[in-house]
Amino acid sequence: MSDSRITTPFGAQSTAAEVIAGVDLLDQRAIVTGAASGIGVETARALARAGADVTLGVRDIMAGERVAREVAASTGNDRVRAAVLDLADLGSVRAFVADWTGPLHILVNNAGVMAPPLTRTAPGWELQFATNHLGHFALTTGLHDALAAAGRSRVASVSSRGHLRGQVDFDDPNFERREYDPWVGYGQSKTANILFAVEADKRWAADGITVNSLHPGAILESNLKRHMSQQEIDAAVASGQTFKTPEQGAATTVLVATWPGLDGVGGRYFEDCNEARPHAAGVTGVAEYALDPEAAARLWQLSTELIAKAG
Repeated sequence: MSDSRITTPFGAQSTAAEVIAGVDLLDQRAIVTGAASGIGVETARALARAGADVTLGVRDIMAGERVAREVAASTGNDRVRAAVLDLADLGSVRAFVADWTGPLHILVNNAGVMAPPLTRTAPGWELQFATNHLGHFALTTGLHDALAAAGRSRVASVSSRGHLRGQVDFDDPNFERREYDPWVGYGQSKTANILFAVEADKRWAADGITVNSLHPGAILESNLKRHMSQQEIDAAVASGQTFKTPEQGAATTVLVATWPGLDGVGGRYFEDCNEARPHAAGVTGVAEYALDPEAAARLWQLSTELIAKAG
């Protein structure tokens, strides 16, 4: 991977506005999940600023509509709207897909939950695996025809360096037999986000659909940390970990979703606006297991089976 690693003019401190400068999305339609707060808002703002028609997929429609109005006002683009999307609820995902008509050029799978107490969705799935991976899997596969209809489209799968906390446990992904650890569960779901991009790009490249994954960076101004204790937050700050603003955190997402230099480049994992190096030491880079094509194919099969079984 190192010989063909994609590099860009941007870096860790770049903002979404800087990355998307000069990009024209006037004739394009985009969906951003989890766009009622944090980097989702700034991702939607950047796409709207470039002229895209943007739909915010949100659980809280009132919060989503407030954000849509604010983004429209700040960008001068009134083609920004909110729609109900609860990724932990397959019925909600299917309703969202059924309501979508016409082509889709950009899908940003941004929504997520991090390290909650053990919680199960209606089919019995662990909440992080259900929301971060399975819900987005159902959404993206459900929108495949719309993405293909665009002629050339992109999917950005927002993962995390948290994927370094663990692989997908194919024998017990929903913690039915092993002891639940919220951070292991988070790591599993974020590895799944990367593996999804690997397999989706392989399957769909011929349809003109490019799929990549990314780590946006650590952001303190985010609802994602709502299940973290103040002690955990303080420890992260004390460790010397570098934090980004939401505008900087959205930059790598926007790069993956729009940067012209990535046309036709898929199945890769990005951080700090560049393709990540293989993980070796420290907390940066991408784990080899997260890019394993055999694991990616196995996860696709497992996900298909779980969703079919859920009815």
